[in-house]
Amino acid sequence: MTFDRTNFSDEELLGIYEALLWPRMIEDKMLILLRQSKISKWFSGIGQEAVAVGAALALEPDEYILPMHRNLGIFTTRNVPFERLFAQFQGKKSGFTKGRDRSFHFGTKEHYIVGMISHLGPQMALADGIALAHKLEGEKKVALVFTGDGASSEGDFHEALNVAAVWDLPVIFVVENNGYGLSTPSNEQFRFKHFIDKGPGYGMEAVQVDGNNILEVYGTISRLATELRENPRPVLVEALTFRMRGHEEASGTKYVPQELFEQWGKKDPVENFERFLLNEGVLSQEQRESIRTGISREIEAGLQQAFAEPEPEASTFEELEDMYAPYVQQVIAPASDNKEERRFIDAISDGLRQSMQRYPELVLMGQDIAEYGGVFKITQGFVEEFGKERVRNTPLCESAIIGTGLGLSIKGRKAMVEMQFADFVTCGFNQIVNNLAKIHYRWGQNADVVVRMPTGAGTAAGPFHSQSNEAWFFHTPGLKVVYPSTPYDAKGLLNAAIEDPNPVIYFEHKLLYRSLTEAIPTDYYTLPIGKAKVVQEGDEVTIITYGMGVHWAKQVAAQVGVSVHILDLRTLLPWDQEAVADAVKKTGKVLVLHEDTLTGGVGGEIAAWIAEHCFTWLDAPVMREASLDTAVPFAPPLEQNFLPKGRLAGKLEALKAF
Repeated sequence: MTFDRTNFSDEELLGIYEALLWPRMIEDKMLILLRQSKISKWFSGIGQEAVAVGAALALEPDEYILPMHRNLGIFTTRNVPFERLFAQFQGKKSGFTKGRDRSFHFGTKEHYIVGMISHLGPQMALADGIALAHKLEGEKKVALVFTGDGASSEGDFHEALNVAAVWDLPVIFVVENNGYGLSTPSNEQFRFKHFIDKGPGYGMEAVQVDGNNILEVYGTISRLATELRENPRPVLVEALTFRMRGHEEASGTKYVPQELFEQWGKKDPVENFERFLLNEGVLSQEQRESIRTGISREIEAGLQQAFAEPEPEASTFEELEDMYAPYVQQVIAPASDNKEERRFIDAISDGLRQSMQRYPELVLMGQDIAEYGGVFKITQGFVEEFGKERVRNTPLCESAIIGTGLGLSIKGRKAMVEMQFADFVTCGFNQIVNNLAKIHYRWGQNADVVVRMPTGAGTAAGPFHSQSNEAWFFHTPGLKVVYPSTPYDAKGLLNAAIEDPNPVIYFEHKLLYRSLTEAIPTDYYTLPIGKAKVVQEGDEVTIITYGMGVHWAKQVAAQVGVSVHILDLRTLLPWDQEAVADAVKKTGKVLVLHEDTLTGGVGGEIAAWIAEHCFTWLDAPVMREASLDTAVPFAPPLEQNFLPKGRLAGKLEALKAF
């Protein structure tokens, strides 16, 4: 291994050597602790340290790095305190996740690190969002994100690189090519030979480095970062390396040919660099021992502090509170009494426009939302008012765009992501339920992202443009789920959702877009998230519903002549339990109605809660009405049979007569 020390002083070389020793010596200690059952699991990066350390040294201290689970060198080079790092490994309260996650599944804004989740690929899109914020703010900075050769098989890899290339984002994508994804060798992962062959396909530069040569890694990434700060664009860096331990210690290494260990053992990044420094006279044996002794002393001190800390005591209150970023909504009334007739779709457009005016840090992203104005024309004219930097057409890649929104939030911005249809959110599901929803609970980072979801049937659009999928998100702690039924609510709740620093899934029924008109305030205003609304007073039967169900309830109740008390939930998560209890007491007979399919729908949870908490006020069983447990059919007669409206009258009469 040849080291080019050009432009490096002796002092700098010694600093690099010490930075390279830190992760190796911690790993050596962790393996001992694992054998002693003092830690539960360990993902070893022995043999790969030069990639992480070289990258971290090459960037400015305030440039974000998004590491993976073999990048201990990122944390040590960024001077993360040993005692907190070890407390994290031990699941202690002073760790970065308060004992809620393990190893390197965390971030720390203080050190400009955003940790991974177990799904590996999604953090690459977060790097896109961070880099986009750099561009929007005119900052000459880069983001650097790690992935492995195995994780590159995920769609998130393609989506993140494609978005970065299309938008000229200053991201350095580092692929640690160690030849294996757990036990699966590269020739069973992909057919190309090197990752540098992929870069040109995305329209980006690709560079290959010896990942075990610390000076080559440092020099290459330093050069690229300097270029990208002045000329923003993405670069793919392939670091050829090898891990000398198993995927994690329990998996072993029997699947790896022994000759590979012998070959790569000769390329050990620590031993080779140390030998080079000794031969160059930069490092003496006495210095070597002194540096190692000093690091060992720091490791032991950090470990003792972490071991001395007691196991975390569970607090149900704190656990629930930490699912969301702290926020107390201050409801904003319109500044004047001015009102104007607006369709449901216009109310949403007005809310978006006024929020864009109110929050210059807000960025809108979605397919065809710029010049075209979106498929429903909600953002028509926005480009002329706010520019394409803030109203961004995106490639067809829901996962990357939701992840980009989270990256923007990490940089203190707000993001609205439009799903062209709610059905398409499945392609971004992982980012929502595992990244947006959990990130504050895990390490205190909020996700200031609103995902707009045009939803619902009734337009003969078939199985993939008509689904009501709110129950998927209703089940996910950490999200807020909003579902308005009127133009007034649509504008006020959308404004409130954008104000809220937490992730909000905002449903808007497509059939209401141009069929419903109401006089609403022309000024900016908000409505309380989490509060239901009584739509109609009645004394015979209570219907608890939301969205299109509100209008079905009003129409059918008038037709059958039943005095119906109608409660519009408006927010599904968190839902208004106090209002539901009051509505139950009003009549003693309750029907929960929704457009989503019956089994596993929102109505099941609400009905169960009523049975548990309001049983003494009931005069009949809690009933439900919902769509059939089928996919949404295309032909209008089939679709109408699928929807619950045609069955609602019979259910109301049966409940009244009970």
